[in-house]
Amino acid sequence: MIGRLRGAYGRLRLGTRLALGLGALSLVVFAVVGTALTAYMRGYLERQLGGQMRLVQAVQTKDASAHGTVERQPYYGWYTAVYDVSGGSARLRTPADVPADTAPLTALAETRARSSAEVFRTATIAGEGTYRLRACEVEPGVVLVSAAPLAGVEATVWQLITVQVVAFALALLAFVVIGRTMLRRGLQPLSDMARTAHGIASHDLTDPAARLPLRADRKGGGPEVEELRTAFNTMLEHIDDSLGVRAEAEQRLRRFVADASHELRTPLMSVRGYADLFQYTAANEPAERDRHLARLRAEAARMGVLLDDLLLLARLDAAEAEAPLRCADTDLTALVREAADAFRAGRPGHPLTVETGTAPLRLRLDPVRIRQVLDNLLTNAAVHTPPGTEVSVTVASDAAGTRVQVADTGPGIPEADREQVFDRFYRIDKARSRDRGGSGLGLSVARALVEAHGGRLSLGRQDGTTVFTVRLPA
Repeated sequence: MIGRLRGAYGRLRLGTRLALGLGALSLVVFAVVGTALTAYMRGYLERQLGGQMRLVQAVQTKDASAHGTVERQPYYGWYTAVYDVSGGSARLRTPADVPADTAPLTALAETRARSSAEVFRTATIAGEGTYRLRACEVEPGVVLVSAAPLAGVEATVWQLITVQVVAFALALLAFVVIGRTMLRRGLQPLSDMARTAHGIASHDLTDPAARLPLRADRKGGGPEVEELRTAFNTMLEHIDDSLGVRAEAEQRLRRFVADASHELRTPLMSVRGYADLFQYTAANEPAERDRHLARLRAEAARMGVLLDDLLLLARLDAAEAEAPLRCADTDLTALVREAADAFRAGRPGHPLTVETGTAPLRLRLDPVRIRQVLDNLLTNAAVHTPPGTEVSVTVASDAAGTRVQVADTGPGIPEADREQVFDRFYRIDKARSRDRGGSGLGLSVARALVEAHGGRLSLGRQDGTTVFTVRLPA
């Protein structure tokens, strides 16, 4: 039974449970207040009755002294007896207005004979009810005992209890009903959050384009609920952003797979085509055969470079325990001059200016990979600018680290393409041939290698020149 009640209570809504809990607490408070008030009222009435008995006995004592017994008519329902007390026993004087059961009065008279002060006692008289008894001395050896009924006090107390029960019951009912209404209004924002969560659960989050347009916007509920609502909406914003990032990542992955397949397909088709030539006619002539072999080697080398770049990017993305870097103490200025010399030899149509300073700049880095970054940036400047375009390389160092800038005075990169130039297989000029434009991995590899060194590669434009800036930590 208790288990079923506990289970039913657990299935109630939070507002109802709080209202019932507050109602139970209020019931305890009402019971304590009612008990204290009833006890105080009973004590007050009994004290009032005791004071009244003192006044009455002051008059009755004079009557008993003059006549031996009390001849004055007592109050309605009161009893009065005069006892002669000697040797610890009490004897009732007659005539006396006493009930049939005089034992409580006699016992009180005997007790008063052994005491020097007034004596009060509450006793039950057989056939009469509960009485308040008071004994006082009339003269030595004579004791006056009065008995006043407590029926009026009990009736007043029971009326007070009845009024308290009715008033507290109505107050408790109003408290629970009004409290439940206020709690329901106060908890309404939580219900809105629950409905929002159910609405989100109905969305197909597997859809790459899925977004979360729902938010808990209802105001009210107090600072705590407002804080919860803010945290809830912040969580939804984070989930929404994560879904957007996931959708964008999936889109980039699809584009990457498509571009990689397309890039690999071209050299593979060339290799297969030249292999077919060997099977038939032209490959029988030595000169023709050498030419086909040279083309085969060139296509295989091109495919190998592409695969090496893809493998390097994959290893950098995987954040392997052993990063593909072999760092050593290297003079960056010497490395820049070597890259500049190679660029001048391979790209004589692009004048190159180098500013490195005279002092060596020693850094802990992988010279092969940083040289690859410099070659990629310089090649990118030459491939995407017309002949005669000036290219410059500047090396500078400060407390924050080392900065290498590769700039050219070419036509620049459109604003719409600046955010995507570091994406893999991305080309600004979609019509550019792969023989001239490359695979679209150069800048992606350069950025990944710089970040592997703890640096950053960024694109900017200053005074009409396109500037790629490599920042390496000190």
